[in-house]
Amino acid sequence: MEKKELKIPMLEELEKGPWPSFVTEMKKSADNPMAADTLRQLEQSYEDKISHWKHGGLVGVMGYGGGVIGRYSNLPEQFPEVAEFHTYRVNQPSGWFYNSDALRTLCDIWEKHGSGLTNMHGSTGDLIFLGSKTEAIEPCFKDLGEAGYDLGGSGSDVRTPSCCVGPGRCEWSCYDTLDACYDITQEFQDELHRPAFPYKFKFKFSGCPNDCVASIARSDMSVIGTWKDNIRIDQDEAKKYAKNGVDIQAEICDLCPTSCIDWNGSNISIDNSNCVKCMHCINVMPKALRPGTEGGATILVGAKAPIIGGALLATVFVPFLEMEAPYDDIKELAEAIWDFWGEYGKNRERVGEFIQRVGLATFMDEIGLEPVPEMIAHPRTNPYIFFGDDLDEDDE
Repeated sequence: MEKKELKIPMLEELEKGPWPSFVTEMKKSADNPMAADTLRQLEQSYEDKISHWKHGGLVGVMGYGGGVIGRYSNLPEQFPEVAEFHTYRVNQPSGWFYNSDALRTLCDIWEKHGSGLTNMHGSTGDLIFLGSKTEAIEPCFKDLGEAGYDLGGSGSDVRTPSCCVGPGRCEWSCYDTLDACYDITQEFQDELHRPAFPYKFKFKFSGCPNDCVASIARSDMSVIGTWKDNIRIDQDEAKKYAKNGVDIQAEICDLCPTSCIDWNGSNISIDNSNCVKCMHCINVMPKALRPGTEGGATILVGAKAPIIGGALLATVFVPFLEMEAPYDDIKELAEAIWDFWGEYGKNRERVGEFIQRVGLATFMDEIGLEPVPEMIAHPRTNPYIFFGDDLDEDDE
């Protein structure tokens, strides 16, 4: 087959300037006809100012309901190599740790079966293989399985759990995010591969309140590391920071959200009972301040990005949980949520939207979780609300 010339003048405008360009990277794979036609169709989309990808039709591997997203061109005669251009979600290792052999193996599999284009990584966490024909799906899945890899989640199921690098690379991690993510992934294989929910459900594990995987903003169950004892202080290191030009009063004390930290010029003192674990002071002076040693996690529920309704941040459900395998408390909480949400949730309604609709009090009652003060976003301001237990018989 005669090789067509790659004419993409508008896309090549994106290569100009100081920043890296996806066009440059895609052109490196243009010897693959699928990658070349991908660039040509994208150039056509820039010309027509519309997308030429269309949705429709279900594709997947035998026994799975998710993991492969069907994608087709609406210009199949003009760009035949991308008439079918399906996307695979490959379940990533915890913390996205790969060695060179693993990456070469994955790339070899993908060059054999697809376009050779990848996305490292998708926003859910998976390694994304971009573009194959329908006939390649089962052989590609077979080769992935033999290499020790599985597909991730797609559709109305548990999406591939993801986590930060945790104790593998980070000294602030308050629990083993890598182990927790792996354990939950193994536990919920059926929920991951066979969509049975009203909509998607995401687990994300962050080792400390810095929340490097942004779990509080984009996961249905957010597991954020924290500690319940005092922040550790090295007074000598604090003095060194001050000597080297850090204005501890202005840069730390004045910016503390609860004003719980003080500096008298030679020593730091912290009212830990008012500390909200924001990590600001620790991030500014990591040698002088460290998280406590009694680590665990806070469990939050109900975050989502603005797709149908607006964006939601997660709500605290369990203020502190000791994160030890086999993580039965997290599993039981997730299953209780799925039972209630699965029965009464609307199609394409995330858990956070469902809580908004039925009310947090109803939701908590139905899943059997006792309310705690940390769930309150704002204190009650109406003085005309009373509770029966607080009233004397004479007042009734």
